[in-house]
Amino acid sequence: MSGTVCELAVRSLAGLVDVRVERTKYRGHAWELAAAADDELVIVLGGDGSINEVVNGVMSRGEDEGRDGAKGSEPPLIAVIPGGGGNVFAQALGLPADAAAAIRRVRDVIAAQSYRTIGLGLAGDRYFTFSAGLGMDAEVVGEVDRLRDAGRRESAGLFLRTMVRHYYRTERRIPSLTVERDGQPPITDLFLTIITNRSPWTYFRTRPVLPVPHPDFASGLDLLAMRQVRLTTIFYLVSQMLWVRHRPPRARDVLAVHGAESLTVRSARPIAFQVDGEYLGEIEAIKFQFVPRALRVAA
Repeated sequence: MSGTVCELAVRSLAGLVDVRVERTKYRGHAWELAAAADDELVIVLGGDGSINEVVNGVMSRGEDEGRDGAKGSEPPLIAVIPGGGGNVFAQALGLPADAAAAIRRVRDVIAAQSYRTIGLGLAGDRYFTFSAGLGMDAEVVGEVDRLRDAGRRESAGLFLRTMVRHYYRTERRIPSLTVERDGQPPITDLFLTIITNRSPWTYFRTRPVLPVPHPDFASGLDLLAMRQVRLTTIFYLVSQMLWVRHRPPRARDVLAVHGAESLTVRSARPIAFQVDGEYLGEIEAIKFQFVPRALRVAA
């Protein structure tokens, strides 16, 4: 936590929980702190990258007993206070974008102990809360990460401009991706794949970009893939995800899989990979799984 918002959170939660403040110092530090904490509740003030680290940290505590923890035990519990550029997960939980209002909501939930239990996605050994992707989607995330490190402020406009630039740089002639599912023929010749944990893929300002209508955190993983990468198709697809709410988006050379428990994505060459808006480098194959009732959230 940092600055005035941290102080406000401590004051607001005083008398309700004992708050111990830890400040992150480097990438991966939030993961380490959450894994080492013996508190029942971990509160994270930050953006989606910090939240992802905390989620992976608290989930790692029960790995000795298996992914679902000890028999009969409650899933790990976290609270989220939005403090980043996108705050996709916080918005998907229905939390206010304003930090002070989010703190009040979190306090009310903790006081009532009316926690929600949600499912998570698992990409290899990395949990994700709302999305993962391979291909151009992840290339854009990686470039935005570099621009942020150089001092640029994260915004929807920055992502859009970066996407257009990357469209002309990425390999659009030879598809490299294949999606495999148990009992199903493989889906081949794909240029990019986006896997969502039944929540918005991202937000354009305050409007959710929905690969599927009526998103939740309990219905499995959804896949959106493209056989051809055309700029007109991308904008047409995004416009549907922004404005069409009664059905999934449709476009030529666009494929969708809904409610999957597991799937594997393979690439003929190393390809960019991201989870929850965090660029993780290049990979050639990864298995995705849906983990139901994995995490409790104060939201």
